[in-house]
Amino acid sequence: MNAPAHLAHVAPEIAPRPVPQALLDALAARFGAQCSTAMAVRTQHGRDESSYTDVPPPAAVVFAESTQDVADAVKLAAEHAVPVIPYGVGSSLEGHLLAVQGGISIDVSRMNRVLSVNADDLTVTVQPGVTRKQLNDEIKSTGLFFPIDPGADASIGGMTATRASGTNAVRYGTMRENVLALEVVTAGGEAIRTGTRAKKSSAGYDLTRLIVGSEGTLGVVTEITLRLYPLPEAVSAAICSFPSIEAAVRTVIQTIQLGVPIARVELIDANTVRMVNAHSKLGLREEPMLLMEFHGSPAGVKEQAETVQEIAAEHGGNAFEWATTPEERTRLWTARHNAYFAAIQSRPGCRAISTDTCVPISRLADCLLDSVAEADASGIPYFLVGHVGDGNFHFGYLIDPEDPAERAKAEELNHTLVARAIALEGTCTGEHGVGLHKMGFLLDEAGAGAVDMMRTIKRALDPKNIMNPGKIFSL
Repeated sequence: MNAPAHLAHVAPEIAPRPVPQALLDALAARFGAQCSTAMAVRTQHGRDESSYTDVPPPAAVVFAESTQDVADAVKLAAEHAVPVIPYGVGSSLEGHLLAVQGGISIDVSRMNRVLSVNADDLTVTVQPGVTRKQLNDEIKSTGLFFPIDPGADASIGGMTATRASGTNAVRYGTMRENVLALEVVTAGGEAIRTGTRAKKSSAGYDLTRLIVGSEGTLGVVTEITLRLYPLPEAVSAAICSFPSIEAAVRTVIQTIQLGVPIARVELIDANTVRMVNAHSKLGLREEPMLLMEFHGSPAGVKEQAETVQEIAAEHGGNAFEWATTPEERTRLWTARHNAYFAAIQSRPGCRAISTDTCVPISRLADCLLDSVAEADASGIPYFLVGHVGDGNFHFGYLIDPEDPAERAKAEELNHTLVARAIALEGTCTGEHGVGLHKMGFLLDEAGAGAVDMMRTIKRALDPKNIMNPGKIFSL
C-alpha cells in the first residue's frame, strides 16, 4: 500500500524570527533570575522526545511561577511579535516544544500547586506544572484518583495541551472528557477563564474543548479543573500470553464488543517483551501479551475477569498471572510503563519515530496485522504497544539518527500505517498530538476545508502568530 504523495514527511521549517535585545533586556528586568539565556538551559528547553535533533533552541527561558508571570511574559513577547512556546516536562513525542520559528520558552514546571480539591463534587483544580503522579499522591487521602495515565509522568498542562489519554482511556476517557474548566493566557497576555465546575453547560461556545488539544497554539494554560473518580473498591490485574498478535487482538475486540467494563487492556508484542525483560530484569514469556486491569466491586471484578479469561482461552490465551495487591500490580505494569525506555536502550544512540494511530475497534486487527507484517519485512528494529481497548496502538521504529536511509525507511513505514488507519476511518494521532511530525497527515485526515477553518480560528485568536507557531498546520 503506497502512501499518498501529500502524506510526505514534514521536516520542520526552521525559520527563526529575530529576537530583539530589547525583549531580552525587558525579560531580564521583569524576571531577574527567573529568566535564563544560558545555552545549557536553552538547549534543554529546545528538545523533546521526538526524532528531531537539529532545531535551534529558544533565545531565552522564563520560569513562570504564577499566572501573572505568564501574562507578563506573553505581553512582552507580543510587543515584539516574538514566538512563545509553553514547556512542561519535555516528554512530548511530536516536536511540540521545538522553537522552529525561534522565540522564548515559558517553563511552567514551578507552577506545581494543587489549588483546591472539591471531594464532594469529584473535582480538583491544579496549576499546569503538577504532574499526574504528584496529583494522585496529593489526593489519595480523599479516596479519589485521576485516571488519565499516558505512561510518562507528564504535566497536567502538557496533557491538556495534547489531549492526552493512556492506559485507562478505555474506561475513563481522555483529557477531552476529563477537563471541566481552564484558565488561559491569550496571545494578547490576557488571562481568561473557560468552563465551570458544573458537570455540563450549554452557555456559549465550548472554549474549553477548543483549548484542550490546541498544543499551545492558542494560549498558555495556567489552571486546569479536572474530574476525579472514586478509588475502586477492588482492583485486579492480569497478564496473559498468546500464540500470535492476531489472537490477542481478537480477544480484545470480543471483550469490548461484549461490553465488559474493563479498565485497562494493553498489548505488548514479543519484540517489546524481550526488550522489557532485558531492561527491567523480568522473566515474562516472550510472546504477544495482554495486560489487563479490572475495577469495581469484588464480585464485579471477579465476574469481569472470569469472562475475559474465557474469551482469551477461546483464542489460545495461556499463562494467566493475576495480581491483586498494589505491589503485584506495579510489577506487572512495569512491562508496559518501561516499554519506551527499554526499547530506546535496546539500541544505544537510536531515536524512535513513533506512531499512535487509532481506528474503530472493529478494524483494529485489519490495521495492526498488516502494519506488523510491513515492519517485520523492513528489517528496522521496532517496538509495539497499544491501548488496544480503544483501538489505539503505537509502533516505535528505532533508527540511527545519522543514517538517512533508515530514517527514510521508517518514515515510509509510518506514512503507510497512517494512510491505512485513515482509510479505515481512523485518525493519524490517538493521543500524541500533531506537533510537527503529523502536519501533512492532518490535512489528509481532516481535509483542506477543516484545516482552513482551524487556520481562521488561529488567525483570529493569535493575529501575530506568536503562540507556538509552526505546529499542527502551517499558515
